[in-house]
Order: sequence, then C-alpha cells, then structure tokens
Amino acid sequence: MQSPSHTSKEFDAELELLRRQILTMGGIAEQQIRYSVEALRTGDPKLVTRVAAEELRMNELERKVDELVASVIARRNPTAGDLRMVMAILKTGTDLERIGDEAKKIALASRSLSTGDRLRHPGYAEIAQVAAVVVEMLQRSLDAFARLDLVDTPEIVRLDDEVDDRFRAILRQLLTYMIEDPRTISPALETIFVAKALERIGDHAKNISEYLIYMIKGKDVRHLPVAALEEAVRGG
Repeated sequence: MQSPSHTSKEFDAELELLRRQILTMGGIAEQQIRYSVEALRTGDPKLVTRVAAEELRMNELERKVDELVASVIARRNPTAGDLRMVMAILKTGTDLERIGDEAKKIALASRSLSTGDRLRHPGYAEIAQVAAVVVEMLQRSLDAFARLDLVDTPEIVRLDDEVDDRFRAILRQLLTYMIEDPRTISPALETIFVAKALERIGDHAKNISEYLIYMIKGKDVRHLPVAALEEAVRGG
C-alpha cells in the first residue's frame, strides 16, 4: 500500500522524515531488548551500560518526533488520512520510547541476578522464550509500518495473547518455587519483574500494529477482539 501523495513536496518530506525517525527508534528498541536479555544471561555490565545509553538516545528521538509533529500540525493543518498518519506516528513514538524504558528495567535487573549460574535461575529459560516472541512482535509491527501493510496485524495481536499466557505461566511457576524453597524468593521476584517488563513490551508492540490500522483504515481497534480487528483489516 502506498502512502498518499500531497501537493506540497515539503509536506511529503516532513512525513518521510517522521517515518524514518520512527523506524530508527524501532531499530534501537529491538536492539535494547536483545542486549537486556543477553545481560540477563551473561551479567555483562557493558551491555547494561549500552542499554542505558540507547535509552537516552530514544528519549531524544521521541522529543524530535514530538516537536516535528507539533510543527506539522501547526503549519500544515492536516486532515483526514494525513492527520491520522501524523497522530499514529506520534503515538508510535511514545510506545517505542516506553519499550526502551522497559528494556532498561530488564538490563538493570540483571545486576541483581548477577551471582550464581543464571541459566539455573528459576524461570530464565521461559524468560528467553518470551523475549523471542516480543522481539518478533516488534519486528513485524515495524515491518508493517514501513510497508503500510496490514496483513500481519491480526497475528501480532495473537502473539500478544501468547505473551500474556506465558507471563501467567511464569508467575505460577515462580510462585511454586518460592513456596517450596524460600532461597529462591529473591531471584524469583526479580525474574517476575523482568517477565512483567517483557509483557509490557508485547503490549506496546501490539499498540503499534493497531495504530497502523487506524492510520490506513480510519478505525480504532484498540481493546477489540481479534475477530473485530480482522474485519477492520478486510474492510474498505
């Protein structure tokens, strides 16, 4: 699907700049998740520092997106599809910045889990599996945004349901560990903290795909079941 053309080439250039900034933020967010989960596995303090530094970069990019969006609205007075695009970009930037925040939380948690064999910490294997799913969700959401293509959006929402199910399973598992062996309480609580951060990242990735539907179809599908979302994607 092609983005709409405009009589103003300057307007087109501004929208393209916004699009590029969002994709840059998305690439940083994806890398932050990977680094933070690797920090959990290895305890490498350099990875924690890298995630924190990228979080500062994300904050600056979000400010730039906000400023350009405000400028475009004030000077171009966009309407209909153009306005939806600008607003979807604004919201997407916010969700990407929040993904960076959650990745930083995970990286910082690796410091508390830095003793002993990390691979034996309760729930680590499951955490790695959830991380792989949320990275896939983010990749697919960003690919859809880059192509302005809605074909993947229902599956992204289904993956978010999978992440939610995995989070609940991790929670049950870790509660059992804590009851059976009080020595696991501290690492188990930290692992729950990490799992919740990943679950929130999944929510943000899902949001991005839903904004795209609003941008292209003009339909707000937030909080709707997958069937309603699929109908919105199929509809004209």
